[in-house]
Amino acid sequence: QVQLVESGGGLVQAGGSLRLSCAASGSIFSINAMGWYRQAPGKQRELVALITSGGSTNYGDSVRGRFTISRDNANNTVYLRMNSLKPEDTAVYYCTALRLRVRVRDYREKDYWGQGTQVTVSS
Repeated sequence: QVQLVESGGGLVQAGGSLRLSCAASGSIFSINAMGWYRQAPGKQRELVALITSGGSTNYGDSVRGRFTISRDNANNTVYLRMNSLKPEDTAVYYCTALRLRVRVRDYREKDYWGQGTQVTVSS
């Protein structure tokens, strides 16, 4: 069983910073990409940031330049540093591990998601 455990959400004032962490555990051989999506009430889930095992990154337009994603491949952990937070960043943030393989001789890939962590930015 693979599990993603998120931490670091909370309440912060506009202009402040938060750091989210997400650790993947269980039977894991490789993970193509890890990252974060978010969903605000009444809105669709949107990309925040993704990082591949090789270090390539992709950011959503609304967070580019303010958020930084990083990854510890050895520990299957991904981090999201969020600076200059705005009230519109308020959402549930979901960690994801994309195209995960559980063992070397099993070529099946599956996407996994965490339970989500609330980030609230007050004005």
